[in-house]
Amino acid sequence: MSAHLSRRDLGRAAAVAGLGLAGALSARPASAAAPTWRATGTAPTSLAGFDATMKSFMQARSITCGSLAVARHGKLVLARGYSWSTGATPVTQPNSLFRIASLSKPITAAAVLRLVQDGKLSLSAKVVDLLGLTPADPRMAEVTVLRLLQHLGGWDSKISNDPMFNNYAISKALGVPLPIKQADVIKYTTGLMLDHDPGSTYAYGNYDYLLLGRIIEKVSGQPYQSYVQQAILGPRGIRRTKLGRTLKAEALTGEVPYFSQYSGKTVLDGSGATVPGPYGVYNLENMDSHGGWVSNAVDLVRFAGIFDTGSTVLSPASITRAFAQPETGLNPGDWWYGCGWQVRNVTGGRNTWHTGSLQGTSTLLVRRYDGITYAALFNQRDDASGLSYNDIDGLLYRAANSVTSWPTGDLFPLYLRWVSAVR
Repeated sequence: MSAHLSRRDLGRAAAVAGLGLAGALSARPASAAAPTWRATGTAPTSLAGFDATMKSFMQARSITCGSLAVARHGKLVLARGYSWSTGATPVTQPNSLFRIASLSKPITAAAVLRLVQDGKLSLSAKVVDLLGLTPADPRMAEVTVLRLLQHLGGWDSKISNDPMFNNYAISKALGVPLPIKQADVIKYTTGLMLDHDPGSTYAYGNYDYLLLGRIIEKVSGQPYQSYVQQAILGPRGIRRTKLGRTLKAEALTGEVPYFSQYSGKTVLDGSGATVPGPYGVYNLENMDSHGGWVSNAVDLVRFAGIFDTGSTVLSPASITRAFAQPETGLNPGDWWYGCGWQVRNVTGGRNTWHTGSLQGTSTLLVRRYDGITYAALFNQRDDASGLSYNDIDGLLYRAANSVTSWPTGDLFPLYLRWVSAVR
């Protein structure tokens, strides 16, 4: 168990990030060739513990593609791609792209905070007014931008189904064909009663951040992706992070393939066809602002630097707001959800982090109290071993604690020059 997040908390976060996705078992295609271990990128000898951790974790779970980036005090010190696969799977590079699932939420939160910082939006603004909604539940008039950021809007996927994975029910209720659109999800959910009074109960969910994406579009006057890339990612030199697509045939250049034990009925049309879990059991396009981004580990630790002192993207006041305790106070385990980040005070400072989980995706982004930041990405979240994927959190935390001599150089300039050369 790590110092900043209990295993129970991690499991809960991972579970709510991908509710209702289990389907029929679907084994990965068999291969006669034995897998081989391959690592690419830069790894100083003093950081060998990170390599060893990723190797044992991936091999125990038969994970074919993984990536890790580590920064210390804003300097990139490790950038690696890992493959445990046959020649049929492309070798993972440090810049290989992965779906990041709910690591999209800190990105959306940063965009909202930037709009507030620029005087274009207020955290106390009412969602119904911003989006012109006429809710069935009058309590929705008390849902503010800040409450959405902190998962205090009143929706609870443990009580009612997460609408982001309720495609068939929404299609039937509204009489619209598959694939449903974001507007359909909002129309359907606005017609339901809330599960809690707004501001009274923390309930992690995806719908809050779907609404935030639409607020960003309304206030900025730009498509969600365009505003985020212009105001948040671009100033950090992040150019390869983009919204993903559901179908394998529409993957981005350099994007890894995804695997799951499970398959299910497609939500992309009404055919009822059975498809692999990562490629049609959920609609990635609808998930943009809560789970739709595709990125690499280096870009993610670069993004995390937006929340460090001295950031040119967010002001000190915005960063303080991001990590402030919500009106509900601490959750069990003495952590809380701020604006797009889970937060815990520890001896020496504050740890902030987020996880991501979808069929075909398991991700982790951590900002430690001591200036160490890391992102770990994998192209699956389940396998026949039954081993937990949440364990990577504590394993990497211990790997960082075991380092006795940190490199002093910075790999970020080299990475940025490489990105410029291949655009």
